[in-house]
Amino acid sequence: MRLVLAALTVAAALAGAVAPAMAADPELIFKESTTFKWVTPNDKIATYAVDDPDVEGVACYFAAAERGGVAGMFGVAEETSDVSLACRQVGPISFKGKISQGQEMFNQRRSIWFKKMRISRGCDATRNVLVYLVYSDKLVDGSPKNSISSVPIMPWGDAPAVKCGDYLK
Repeated sequence: MRLVLAALTVAAALAGAVAPAMAADPELIFKESTTFKWVTPNDKIATYAVDDPDVEGVACYFAAAERGGVAGMFGVAEETSDVSLACRQVGPISFKGKISQGQEMFNQRRSIWFKKMRISRGCDATRNVLVYLVYSDKLVDGSPKNSISSVPIMPWGDAPAVKCGDYLK
């Protein structure tokens, strides 16, 4: 049993060492209350910003519902799968290395029971556009709710536009 546990620990450490970069915690921009609760926190919609960890010059903004009430107050509420996404070029775009189609660049826990909101990235090499997809998954069944955003790679100041297809694995 100890050998199996040690092997799993080593495998997890190695997987983390070769895993692609993940975006850091998102930056809260603001929250709006959507439902009033007398004693416990209100239900809210929160807007966040997250920078793409592998592509300099791209930021994604997402809005997600956050439950209030007693469950929300203690962090045990299962959040809805409704998330909207908008990604934009915010500076000259440069790639830190090779990227994969459908590579996850950010995830966030949406419940205590295996549900995550994920943002993945791909490259439309024909049009030189980065495409971002947000969706939620669940261990038992996924969610068809999703949203996409695209970022055409444009020149920025004197910096020429790079080609995302040149950086595909």
